[in-house]
Amino acid sequence: MKNLLLILLMFCLYSCGSAQLKDRWISPEAEDYTLSKVFIIGLTDNNEAREKFENKLQYQLALRGIESSTSFNKFDTKFLEKKRTEAEIKSLEDQLLKEGYDAVVFTKVAGIKNKIKFKEDYSDLDKNHSFFKDDYLMYQDQFFNPDAYQEYQVYNAETSIYCLCPAKKRTLIWKGYIDIIDPENINQTVNDYSKLLILVLEEDRIIPLKD
Repeated sequence: MKNLLLILLMFCLYSCGSAQLKDRWISPEAEDYTLSKVFIIGLTDNNEAREKFENKLQYQLALRGIESSTSFNKFDTKFLEKKRTEAEIKSLEDQLLKEGYDAVVFTKVAGIKNKIKFKEDYSDLDKNHSFFKDDYLMYQDQFFNPDAYQEYQVYNAETSIYCLCPAKKRTLIWKGYIDIIDPENINQTVNDYSKLLILVLEEDRIIPLKD
């Protein structure tokens, strides 16, 4: 029972609505690194989602005393529509460094997976499958009813934080892998993702706790 409660607690900690943390990586150098002024980029062709996400993250960072600006406000809406060269990105890094930025927070969708879920509601059956009859009745439709399952999509999103350190290469400090389950509402998806992202960054001490 204790193990089950621990699993449920961990699931709640690393899930926020439609967003679920799958994994993350922390650089050994992260202990000596403090964010003070960051540049936020959300790489998506959905300008509404990009603006909402970047603004949401900017607001949450401001609550923790971290100055930031967004790509949506710094560039025009067509900036991401043009394929950029390595020299252009290097120039952007140099420009941000000159303006006092010490990090880039870069979020993008790395992949999309189609999933299938069982959509029939057997509310009267024991969900723990304590009895054979309940387990059998719940899943027999996969043989007799092709409509018993419903397709949905999982977006594999990644957020990376890169150091813009004058004396070092622009190295990766932190990366989180978060799945977005069947997103339907932009506002809800942005809220779920940003809330989980901030929670994990606080736990990993990449950003301070909100006062």
